[in-house]
Amino acid sequence: MTSLTTASTAAATPPRSSRRWLALSILALAQFLVVLDASIVNIALPVLGRQLGMDTAALAWVITAYVLAFGGLLLLGGRLADRYGHRRVFLIGAGGFVAASALAGLSLSAEMLLAARAVQGASAALLAPAALALLTQLFPDAKERTKALGVWGGVAGIGSAAGVLLGGVLTAALGWQSVFFVNVPVGAIVLIAIPLLITRDGARAQGRLDAAGAVTVTAALVALVGAFSAVEQLGFLHPLPLVLFAAALALGAVFVVIERRTAEPLVPLSVFRHRNLALGNVVMLLGGAAMVALFFALSVYMQAVLGYDALAAGLSQLPLAGALVVVAGMVPALIARLRTRPVLIGSLLVLAGGLIWLAAAPSDAAFLTQLLGPTLLIGVGLGGAFVATTQLAVDGVDGGEAGLAGGLINTSQQIGGAVGLAVLGTIAGLRTATLEAGGATTADALTGGFAWLFLGAAALAVVGAGVVAVWRRE
Repeated sequence: MTSLTTASTAAATPPRSSRRWLALSILALAQFLVVLDASIVNIALPVLGRQLGMDTAALAWVITAYVLAFGGLLLLGGRLADRYGHRRVFLIGAGGFVAASALAGLSLSAEMLLAARAVQGASAALLAPAALALLTQLFPDAKERTKALGVWGGVAGIGSAAGVLLGGVLTAALGWQSVFFVNVPVGAIVLIAIPLLITRDGARAQGRLDAAGAVTVTAALVALVGAFSAVEQLGFLHPLPLVLFAAALALGAVFVVIERRTAEPLVPLSVFRHRNLALGNVVMLLGGAAMVALFFALSVYMQAVLGYDALAAGLSQLPLAGALVVVAGMVPALIARLRTRPVLIGSLLVLAGGLIWLAAAPSDAAFLTQLLGPTLLIGVGLGGAFVATTQLAVDGVDGGEAGLAGGLINTSQQIGGAVGLAVLGTIAGLRTATLEAGGATTADALTGGFAWLFLGAAALAVVGAGVVAVWRRE
């Protein structure tokens, strides 16, 4: 069994690249597409549904098919990258993502589109952990790696915030197909550039792939993500999410048993003794829950309550995205001076402050006086938290398990996002229903519901800061 803090059994040769920073920009561009595709489709759904004859329930599966495949296969994707080469698996994932995006744009039926979205998610599950693993190996020096993660965090953050803007612009100008076709030329750049910039793979894990563990954990993650996705549509007490939750727990228990008894496990349970990695994943769970719920609620609040159209709602999130990018670029210097944990605690508290401020916005909020300030603060907090959390989660990981670490941190973000959207969305819905029953207008009721969601997200950020403060050091 390999260890995160000992040398890999494979050759420790890092991936060769004569232009590491340019290679980083291309890797970050690929990660941007992965993050973007989780949200860019939202604005296009009504038009898409009319043209393909899909009702509301079917449209929900356009999102769910991607999320299920992505979240469920991330751990397997990370381990495949360790086993067969990070560069090779990255290119396979990028190629599959481009092909699936083209297929989605060409879809003539709902079935064709959903199949393409599932392949997109599966390809992203190969691409994302392999890309992060390549980053960690391209920059073995701690200071340079922190700077590289700042770039990574900024670009990925833009993807989270830019989905609404790009989705609205592309759908209005070129039709719903363009939200998928946009991936093709960008993905082609990635596929051409990476083989030229990274000319060989680095360390590879040895031994057989744990097939039983791979099947079990994939099924468990699919069931868990599916359960929370079902909660959003059906509620916590509907039989379907309850059955899926039970299946996820049972499969998770079986997976732990398999990993303890397997000589070459898919996920060596000893990795969680690495305190920084474990802490980074706990914080990413909490941060992912807050972030996904925030972007969903902010977009709906601006359109359903404030009356913004899709383009205006997207443009209004540019200050948040800009603050995120600027801070992500500054965080490496702060980490070098103050170390990772203080920066992470401060970032989470700033994020919580912005969310609390945003919760006070009324149903007729003016952007400049009541929304700009809190969204800027949120961008600052997210930029610092994303970079510092990722730094913790990959710090000290050797080349033979870099893909596993990338898969774990991405899985934590996906699971956290599914949990946060389901739980905080349900809380917001209950609060809205209560206010409407009390005679509040629809706008005021929605605003009250979203205020509770923002406060819940702030509570998650505060809990994350507390966990970092009390967690034992490495």
